[in-house]
Amino acid sequence: MSPLEPFGARLRRAMDDRGPLCVGIDPHASLLAEWGLNDDVAGLERFSRTVVEAMADRVAVLKPQSAFFERFGSRGVAVLEKAVEEARAAGALVVMDAKRGDIGSTMAAYAESFLHQDAPLFSDALTVSPYLGYGSLKPAVELARENGAGLFVLALTSNPEGGEVQHAVRTGDPDGRNVGATMLAHLAAENAGAQPLGSFGAVVGATLGDLSSYDLAINGPLLAPGIGAQGATAADLPRVFGAAVRNVVPNVSRGVLRHGPDAGALRAAADRFAEEIRAAVTSV
Repeated sequence: MSPLEPFGARLRRAMDDRGPLCVGIDPHASLLAEWGLNDDVAGLERFSRTVVEAMADRVAVLKPQSAFFERFGSRGVAVLEKAVEEARAAGALVVMDAKRGDIGSTMAAYAESFLHQDAPLFSDALTVSPYLGYGSLKPAVELARENGAGLFVLALTSNPEGGEVQHAVRTGDPDGRNVGATMLAHLAAENAGAQPLGSFGAVVGATLGDLSSYDLAINGPLLAPGIGAQGATAADLPRVFGAAVRNVVPNVSRGVLRHGPDAGALRAAADRFAEEIRAAVTSV
């Protein structure tokens, strides 16, 4: 297969055309139960198919959480493969939320699983953890570039525990930067010169409040969990992200998914969030 157009360019176009909303595909047991589905492969398949059919032709990004599929073993992974294929065929970009992180050949194998165009789980982008050192991500960075894919690197996450690592100041850093700021600086370097948007993004929680002390101008996308059930709203985005808000990809999962299994209700919920986010972003 020939390389795709770079992920950043494809994402920028999708955000401009469809709005920047990202909807998670998170089939955890309690949500399956809310939908009246069994916590088994059949329930998983019904859930995933419904979300993809309702959303993939209207939202910019769908973000399946791989853990909720992997827990069913090979049959669950097969459902995930189908969901990724059908979502991309309908025009949505797929960000695989797998948060992989390792070194050397193991990191390369993770990258090949999700970022090589011939892989059954090929996705437009992959979430990765840099906490074995940013350099450990090199195999994923290189393979993403070769295949027109992207990465979202955990930088400033919304979970309270994240701060004990991400807010730690690096020993010997001449600028006194903490780890989260260091990750943002690495990503800015990866995206230097990319037009209209770089392919290497950061995960930055929408619930974190004032981030003016961080340089979020990485010329890449900022995947922002926390809208909806975690308490953040679309109106918070300009305050949290400032001038970088146009590159924010706000993720909503339960806020949309709780309206299932009715496909019309899912679409209506996604449309409401998309309009609120578009209004907030364009008001800056």
